[in-house]
Amino acid sequence: MMNALVLQSDFGLEDGAVSAMKGVAHNVSKVIPIYDNTHDIPPFDIWAGSYRLLQTVGYWPEHTVFVSVVDPGVGSERKSIVAKTNNNQYIVTPDNGTLTHVHQKVGIKEIREIDEEVNRLPKSGASHTFHGRDIYAYTGARLAAGVIKFEEVGHECKIEEMAQLTFYDPKKQDNMISGTIDILDVRFGNLWTNISRELFLSLGINYGDTVEIEITNDIRRVYRNSMTFGRSFASIQIGEGVLYVNSLDNMAVAINQGSFAKAHNIGTGPSWHITIKRID
Repeated sequence: MMNALVLQSDFGLEDGAVSAMKGVAHNVSKVIPIYDNTHDIPPFDIWAGSYRLLQTVGYWPEHTVFVSVVDPGVGSERKSIVAKTNNNQYIVTPDNGTLTHVHQKVGIKEIREIDEEVNRLPKSGASHTFHGRDIYAYTGARLAAGVIKFEEVGHECKIEEMAQLTFYDPKKQDNMISGTIDILDVRFGNLWTNISRELFLSLGINYGDTVEIEITNDIRRVYRNSMTFGRSFASIQIGEGVLYVNSLDNMAVAINQGSFAKAHNIGTGPSWHITIKRID
């Protein structure tokens, strides 16, 4: 039985890198179903790669194989691994923190290091800069096509030794909740936080209420203002800010028909913190 192979990278689509990965997969099996998650992750942004996996994996069936290549350390001593999630999906990736969000929110029950003596594109051993093609696409395709079993990837590794990025859980204190700005809704510049709708609603805030938003980068305040908690962007006037629930059931901040990120020069990752405060 063929399982889906889902690719993501920071390669972009301006050259043949992604096509080469797909070609390797099709040489493993000409009928393997191959899909793209995204290839527009910002170059070298492991945090964004980690989040895009979390955004996606929950909507794919068991035994789907994901290949994620955001690999600024390609050719170094970092490991190449395959992780098996608690939902019985597989992620083929460098061990550089790309699994952080999935590990924290979905769970990983087993990791194996790729044995490159077996699971590497034949005649590619002299290349040390395109592991996405030579190791990850090749191994992912073999796993998705049933050519190898998970146990044949390589030896098992300790989950606690897996590389992880700094990760903060949201916290509630009195009439406010603090969290991080994990990612952007890129095309529109909306800020997606790690604060769940359930935790936010514990503040006793209803649609139409006004909240105070403060955003800091490390200890530097970047933004502080009040805005409406609305059902959607249509809840406020064009150009105004709104706090809303995004498609992952987390809290997000936007400007109606504008880019909040560009307007206030806001980035993402564990150094970007947001506080939502109830105004009594």
